[in-house]
Order: sequence, then structure tokens, then C-alpha cells
Amino acid sequence: MLLLVLSDAHHRGVQLYEQKKYHEAITVLEEAAKSEAEETAAYRETALLIGKSYFMLGQAPKSIPWLIKLPESTEANYMLGYAYLQDKQPALSTSAFARLFGVKRDSAAAHLLAGQMMLKKDYAEEAAVEVRRALELDPKLPEAHFLLGEIAMFRGRVDDGLEEMKKELALNPNFSMAWYRLGDAYTRKENWSLAIPNLQRAVWLNQEFSGPYILLGKCYSKMGRLADAEGILKRALEIDPNNHSARYLLGQTLMAEGKRDEGRAVLEKLKHQ
Repeated sequence: MLLLVLSDAHHRGVQLYEQKKYHEAITVLEEAAKSEAEETAAYRETALLIGKSYFMLGQAPKSIPWLIKLPESTEANYMLGYAYLQDKQPALSTSAFARLFGVKRDSAAAHLLAGQMMLKKDYAEEAAVEVRRALELDPKLPEAHFLLGEIAMFRGRVDDGLEEMKKELALNPNFSMAWYRLGDAYTRKENWSLAIPNLQRAVWLNQEFSGPYILLGKCYSKMGRLADAEGILKRALEIDPNNHSARYLLGQTLMAEGKRDEGRAVLEKLKHQ
């Protein structure tokens, strides 16, 4: 009879989690866990759902005691990476992300991956520390300088970002995103003539990403090359039809070319996006 009640508790806890009643789910699942052997699938599900519930409630550090019992779970390691960050334990965060991606904890790759994951949640300072550690271990590690450049530009340090992108491209010249961000840096400095060739390189390496097309359109427009701006912005909208910036720039370009009816039609569509 006792086992049946506890089984019902597990089932009820799962239902509460699925209903997004996370506080209630935690209470019921923590009770269920008391009767479940740690090596069982039921216990592993209980521990994961308790961890996920705390995570969804914005109380990630409280998930740690449960998630550490699931070292092979990708979901658990993903959440642990951020839970440890919130708990001011960056070294353990890096370890969790290393397990997540199956790389050695003390490797340059582990620190770079940790930096990338940290930056995704706006832990820019912690990310920079990890990436610099990665470069200490491997000065020629691809994408490390790119990530430092992203952090610098995110913080408004355009010149630093520009220099990091140059360092990345010296090591990794076929990386289209680095050419794009280099062109972006020059665009922010309003150096259109230097921005254009770098953005063109980004396009030639990856013709399916709208970002460099949009910046090229802006650069061409600023330099009075309106026909070139029109063509490149139309290509951007073919790739990304709902891009607000591309549509706005195209509308303005068409108006500047004297194609007022077409320009107004393009701008009118912005109201419905």
C-alpha cells in the first residue's frame, strides 16, 4: 500500500510539472524521491524534474543538489552550467559545460565552450575570463578572438572589437562571421569604404545569412550608390523576408532613388510586421 501511494506521488508530481505548477511539483516530487532508489529511472526522472522546476522558477542554484545526481544527462549539465554561474561557482560551471559537450575539463575547448555558453546568457565578464584562459592554453584556438571581439562590441568598445576580429581572421580567414563583424565594426565607425570589402567577403563565404547584406545596403546608401543598395537589400529580404531593418532601408533607398510609389509600398508593409 505504501509503495502504491509513493508511486502515485511520483505520477502526481509529473502531472504538476507538466501543468507548470512548479512549486507544487517540487513538494510532491521531493516526497516521492524519499522512496525511490537512486539507480532507478523513476528517481532520475524525479531529480531532473525537481531541477527543471527550480530552474523554471528562477531559482537555479536550488536545482544543484538534484542535478548533480545526473552526470550523464545533457539537460542536467546544461542547467548546472548556469546554476553554478548564478551560485558564483564559475569553475564548476565550466566543468558542467565540458561534460555537456564531451570535452576535457581543463582543455582550451572546454574554456571556449564555457565562454560561449556564458555569453548567451549575458555573463560577459565571466565569458571573457574563460576565453582568455582558452587562449592561454592554445593561442591559435579558432573562434576565441572572435568571441572576445563580440564581447568588446557588446560593451561598446568598437576599436577593441575590431582588433580582435583582425586577430581571428589572421588565424581563421574562412570564418564568415568574423568578416561580418569586422565590417560591422567599420560600419559603426562610419568608415564605409573599409566596411564594404569585409562585408563582401562575409557574403562570398556565406550567401545565406542576411546580416552582411543589410550592412552592405546601408554602406552603399551612405556612399550614394543607391542602385547597389537597392539590389543588395532586395537580396537580404529574399533571405529574410520579415527583417525590419532590411525593409526599412530598402524603402528609404527607393524613395531616395525617386521610386516613391515602390518605396512607400515597401514601407507600408512594415506596419503589418
